[in-house]
Amino acid sequence: MHYIELIFVKAWAEIKSEASRAYIGFLWWFIEPLLYMAAFYLIFGIGLRQGGENYLFFLLCGLVPWKWFSSTLNSGSKSITANVGLINQVYLPKYLFPLVVVAINTFKFMMVFPILLIFFWFSEFEPSATWLALIPIILCQFFLIIACASLLASLVPYLPDLRYVIENGMLLLMFLSGVFFSIEEMESGVRDILMLNPVALLLNSYRNVLLNGESFIWLDLIRVSLFSVIIGLVSWYILKKIDRKVIKEI
Repeated sequence: MHYIELIFVKAWAEIKSEASRAYIGFLWWFIEPLLYMAAFYLIFGIGLRQGGENYLFFLLCGLVPWKWFSSTLNSGSKSITANVGLINQVYLPKYLFPLVVVAINTFKFMMVFPILLIFFWFSEFEPSATWLALIPIILCQFFLIIACASLLASLVPYLPDLRYVIENGMLLLMFLSGVFFSIEEMESGVRDILMLNPVALLLNSYRNVLLNGESFIWLDLIRVSLFSVIIGLVSWYILKKIDRKVIKEI
């Protein structure tokens, strides 16, 4: 079986298995992110009274892509160690395991993101040709996720405590990425530093398209792409080096 086909077969098997463990099955994938977003809106939008009248839409533009990113990296970092039983039984290239996690979470994202677009459509934000700019933004995020998840998956077997750093680091990164506030409105020095974060650039791009009706900034996506290529090459090199050795560490 071709490895690409194996990724999708294993991902679909995991998806069905996960759905079968919940009484409401696939519906949980829609309910869970809604609860996730509602909780943050209650805290930041109502409780702390952040933002203006369109703060809910601003928040959703950040939370939905962020959820895709954070969920994949948290699960992807443990993808090799979580499959030790399978690794002991048969040889598989280790890069397959983070890619399976990416496929699973991308499928979930593609189920939720259209609902976000429909919500915007039925609100005051009418769809336009500018929305087509979402395609390269999503693709850039997809490759960024692959690169980062693969790198973390290659390191965790040798640095198991890194799992706890990742979990807490993702919480810090969420705040540094401008999920809850506009980085563009901050002082220039702080803004320039925070905009070095590729996730912040992506979230800003989503908001430019959906909230402002503008296209993305090409330089931002080029910077994200270059970062993804560098991290991707590093992770590929490490995964190739540890491919047949990692079993001794897990």
